[in-house]
Formats: sequence, C-alpha cells, structure tokens
Amino acid sequence: MDLLEVLLVALGLSMDACAVSIGRGTALGSSERVRGVLAMALFFGLFQALMPIAGWYIGSSFAALIEQADHWIAALLLAIIGGRMIYESLSGTESERSADLSLRLILVLALATSIDALAVGVGIAVLAEPILVPATLIGGVTFIISLAGGLLGSRLGDQFGRRMEVIGGIVLIGIGTRILISHLMG
Repeated sequence: MDLLEVLLVALGLSMDACAVSIGRGTALGSSERVRGVLAMALFFGLFQALMPIAGWYIGSSFAALIEQADHWIAALLLAIIGGRMIYESLSGTESERSADLSLRLILVLALATSIDALAVGVGIAVLAEPILVPATLIGGVTFIISLAGGLLGSRLGDQFGRRMEVIGGIVLIGIGTRILISHLMG
C-alpha cells in the first residue's frame, strides 16, 4: 500500500469515530466540551492505532497459508467493513444521548469504533505490508478527525455524521476494489 492508500484507509476508518464524536459533541455542554472531546479523540486515536497492530500480528501468523488468496481476502475485508459502515449509517436509528461522557463510556466507544481497524490490520498482514506507518497514520488521522468532529458537533448535527460514515464506507470499498483490480491486472 502506498501512502495515499494508507491515508484513504485512515480516513475511511476514522469516519465511525468522527460520527460518534459529532454525536457526542452535540450532547456535551459548553463547559465540558473541550475536555470531553479531547478525551474522546485521544482514546479513539489510540485504539485506532493499536487495533491494526493487533490484527497485523493475528494475520501474520497465518499469512503464509493464504498467500494465494491474499488479495481476495484484503478486498473482501475492506468491502465488508465499508458495506457495514454504509448499511449502519443508512439504517441506524437514533439512540438517546445524554451528556454523560465517563471514562468507561469513552473506552466502550473507542473499542466499538476501532473493531474495523483490527480487520484492516489482518488485511495489511495478508498483503505482507509493514504495519507501523499505517497504524500511526490511522491513529493520527482518527485523533484529528475525532477532535474536529467533536468540536464541530453542535453545528454539524447527526445528519452529517451519517453522511461521513457513508463516505468512509465508500472509500474502504473503493480501496478493496483497487487492490483486487491491481492484482488481477498485474
């Protein structure tokens, strides 16, 4: 994966965290907004950086066994992740929000929004790519986008959050398609 692809994956993966940050940002009072949004962005970025590494180690352990199908697996994982993001954003119902933003809630949200990054890490391992740069970029991009989303949450609202998840899903499906086409053409 080249740098542009890694950045696009990072953007795609960060959309869930951004959507959650926007939603939670709309629920936070002005006095707790900066502290709460900063905490969310830090944990979201950290989890998004660590989960691909964990997935990479899991994927590396069995990559030699599936070398013949690695491009299919990577494309399928990205398509499933992207498709799920699009489906959930279009069919999701609004859950009630409270202004509560405890450490426990932040950790649960960070884990929930980073599960996709674990699968991406497996895909990167299957492609026999190194993980440090992608994981760092994924975490950094997620931090920045989550911070911006949380701070702008009250202005952007829930509708834009859903659109961002759709865009993120489309980006991931597009990257999976590109991996598959590159392999078939090359």
